[in-house]
Amino acid sequence: MKSPEGYPGITSAPRELDIGLTGKCNLKCRYCFYAESMEKMDDLTTDAWLAFFREAGGLGIQKVCLSGGEVFVRKDLFELIDGVIENKMRYSILSNGTLIDENVLAEFSKGKRRLRLDSIQISIDGSCAEIHDRSRPPESFEKAIYALRLLKKRDFPVTVRVTINRHNVDDLENIAALLLDDVGLPGFSTNEADYMGSARCNGQDIILTVEERKRAMASLVAINERYGGRIGAQAGPLARARMMKEIRERLEKGETSKKGRGTFCSCGGVFNKMAVLHDGTYVPCNMLPALVMGRMGEVSLREVWQTHPNIICVRERRRIPITEAEECRGCIYAGFCTGGCPGTVMSKTGILNSIDPLACYKRYLQEV
Repeated sequence: MKSPEGYPGITSAPRELDIGLTGKCNLKCRYCFYAESMEKMDDLTTDAWLAFFREAGGLGIQKVCLSGGEVFVRKDLFELIDGVIENKMRYSILSNGTLIDENVLAEFSKGKRRLRLDSIQISIDGSCAEIHDRSRPPESFEKAIYALRLLKKRDFPVTVRVTINRHNVDDLENIAALLLDDVGLPGFSTNEADYMGSARCNGQDIILTVEERKRAMASLVAINERYGGRIGAQAGPLARARMMKEIRERLEKGETSKKGRGTFCSCGGVFNKMAVLHDGTYVPCNMLPALVMGRMGEVSLREVWQTHPNIICVRERRRIPITEAEECRGCIYAGFCTGGCPGTVMSKTGILNSIDPLACYKRYLQEV
């Protein structure tokens, strides 16, 4: 695939797609970032998705990540998976785990479904039902942990995401012991409930306070060291702790910047993938649902990827100095900054080229 003119290194079509197959979900979690989009749009039909997979496969797209809502509520899920496979793409699944049982796993044994599966990610938010179910509906934990153990027992490529919030911030030791020692996972990833989706309504009950975030940062660093680095994070308290530690160490060496930082460069996803919402709307990322780039069947995937202003403006962020943001002018730490996730930034500020306070070293120093 050749690079679009003016963007060296970007292929003529995305390598990967994040696909929201459905806005329906059997749960109503208290921090779901997709909650606002779920209620406003209808799901595409089976035929529409299959036609889209043919288009995507024809462009040479390699992978799709299937999510929702909850993907397992779709009765045609495995027909759609077969459509992905027939068009020579691999796939992964994001799930709350509560609908996975032996019958579901038996479906993966058919055709090349298991062969082309990269991973199934299950959400676990506590070491027990009492904690997990505070941010998810009752009985969610028992069903999710059953699915997790079943997937592990059947040697499926299973991963876990823990979303840290006010209900589980003091349960992190027990969560790590459950997932790494008891279930026997090689690792798990973490992030943090933030001010978007249903968390807008539940914020004071779900989103970490400054003190709780500091506690989570310290706890995760210590736990991760003890487990030999088996906890991952691209966002949230652990990622923040790593970033702040690196900045502090560089400052102690007399450095004033780091190569590749100092601009709004935190998001690299739009250089190799984009997203499709469950009604067929194209967006740069599923966390940027307001940046609509057209709709399936009305405009080609290749065209929006190469030319649409809404994905180009997200790519262009990395060329904009952090100091162009009013709150960052004159900041002595700007050379280390990346601005934070644009989806989180837009949700909090309504402005794409602004700063997520959680990515700000100056604000971090005021908190510690």
